[in-house]
Amino acid sequence: MKEKILVVDDEESMVDVIRYSLEKAGYLVCSASDGEEALRVAREEKPNLVVLDLMLPRLDGYEVCKIMCVEFGMPIIMLTAKDDEVDKVVGLEVGADDYLTKPFSPRELVARVRAHLRRDKRRAPQEAPNEMRFGELSINFDRREVHLGPRRIDLTPREFDVLSHLSQNANKVVTRESLLDKVWGYDYYGEDRIVNVTIARLREKIETDAAHPRYVTTVRGAGYLFQKPDDTPRS
Repeated sequence: MKEKILVVDDEESMVDVIRYSLEKAGYLVCSASDGEEALRVAREEKPNLVVLDLMLPRLDGYEVCKIMCVEFGMPIIMLTAKDDEVDKVVGLEVGADDYLTKPFSPRELVARVRAHLRRDKRRAPQEAPNEMRFGELSINFDRREVHLGPRRIDLTPREFDVLSHLSQNANKVVTRESLLDKVWGYDYYGEDRIVNVTIARLREKIETDAAHPRYVTTVRGAGYLFQKPDDTPRS
């Protein structure tokens, strides 16, 4: 069965270009021209991946992305006409998996779509234990659920994958390159930023004090360390 891509952009010419490239690559394509329509189409069509423009009428790309991450969890590639780091960072912070700045090469977009779909198929851990506990933090790999004490923590699929990889390598330094390979599954041009932003989002959700993390700490010049709560924390 062909995988389905939802393209959301209010520029008809842009949708036509993306549609042509994706259909030529073997994908089914559905589209929407504003934020509210994008959510309706996503609920009806259940796409495997979304290509989402940032600047949309009725409901902007940021809000659409946040809602889609909660409801669906499919990979989201955000498009922006602004070559501004702030826009890219905000897009990643609300849950986008990747971004492209217009104008971009349709061939590059297709390559990134393929990479994200390939990674999405490999997302479920094959040899992970059913559940792991670290003090108040519990991670259920089968249900992809995280609890901090009695409270369930809502993570995006990418945040869960990062936590999963780190926790299964507890007390070992995990490099950014390893996270990229295991979680994103391809060479991402802005690798430091996307990893850093995802780690920051994860800390905001699972740490009591994100500025002084108890679980996910940074090892300067090396990567990240997931610590059991009885270990001595690092800054």
